[in-house]
Amino acid sequence: MTPIPAPGRDRLPSLTGLRFWAALLVVLYHLSRQVGIVPGVSDVVWYGRSGVTFFFVLSGVVLAWTYDGAGVSARVFLWRRSARIWPLLAVSVGASVGVWWALMDRAVSVEAVGATLLLVHAWFPQPVIFTGGNPAAWSLSDEAWFYLTFPVLLAVLGKQRARVWGWTAVGVSLAAPLLWVGLSGLSATTRTWALDYLPLTRSLQFVLGVVAGLALKRGWRPAVSLPVAVGLVVGWHLVLVPWSGAVPEDVWYSPYSASQLLSAPLFAALICAAARADLDGRRTGLGGAWMIRLGHWSFAWYLIHEIVIRVAVYEWGKPAPGGETVVFWAGVLVVSQALAALAYQWVERPAERRLRGLVVVPGRAPVDGSEQRSRTVA
Repeated sequence: MTPIPAPGRDRLPSLTGLRFWAALLVVLYHLSRQVGIVPGVSDVVWYGRSGVTFFFVLSGVVLAWTYDGAGVSARVFLWRRSARIWPLLAVSVGASVGVWWALMDRAVSVEAVGATLLLVHAWFPQPVIFTGGNPAAWSLSDEAWFYLTFPVLLAVLGKQRARVWGWTAVGVSLAAPLLWVGLSGLSATTRTWALDYLPLTRSLQFVLGVVAGLALKRGWRPAVSLPVAVGLVVGWHLVLVPWSGAVPEDVWYSPYSASQLLSAPLFAALICAAARADLDGRRTGLGGAWMIRLGHWSFAWYLIHEIVIRVAVYEWGKPAPGGETVVFWAGVLVVSQALAALAYQWVERPAERRLRGLVVVPGRAPVDGSEQRSRTVA
């Protein structure tokens, strides 16, 4: 396989656009479960937490694509990733805790806030810890673990041939259902933590993304087209609808954990198909100016939307079924997206620029923070 040039910013714009749709899936999942049901839509997104799986696979793809052959030290890499996620994490935790305290007179564990800010909260099996500071931020603890392990993964896997990447992809894809069955005897709370939150389990999805990103970078192109990949992902979520109706959610073989653990290969196919379309110069409908903009805002939207839902439900209560629920949903979507845009423009982007500019890559001039800035990572 022939190596291709290192990517610039938004070199794969369709992946940035896909970020918006994955974030929307998570937002609609929370609206359905915390506000009220919109018939049809809620059925499809009832297990939309699978959007987090998409982001974990995407992280692996984009980091491998960006840093393979880039010659960036582990120290610089980790600083860049910290600059990427930590400032907005801190702001969102402050907002989340403030809302709980000011509106709901609810105390938040100091240990939970500290663990969240240190990005270790998902390692603790207690829900009060791993959903403490900001419930949506649990996934950043997993991302932090991925970042720590990535330099080693890149050093080891980057030296391998395509056949090893293929077998690695097969291995981590098969390990997920084996874990799902193997941990079925645990209590519901422990099982949920071990399968859905624990960074070690979620690393399977990240590694799948890494080998896919390496393969793409070295010239491999998937056989699956983008329309087919989209159809597979949509079809998977439609399969979950009758499954959900047939199996109580509290049993181990319900689609709750399955929707997250088993979807990684489908999301990997979707990401690779979108990347292939970009590399081939084909329009996908995902790389336009507004899709790029919405994709850039998706990280802030992910961290903020649940806080907006909490405030709205506290102020107005849950809406009546029907039109009121649709209006409530629309209001939350508009307000949370507007706040995400402001957070991106005034917190996330300038903070990342400033922090990244503090570390100079040896042999290179100082940068303003936009150098090699990949906006496709959640």
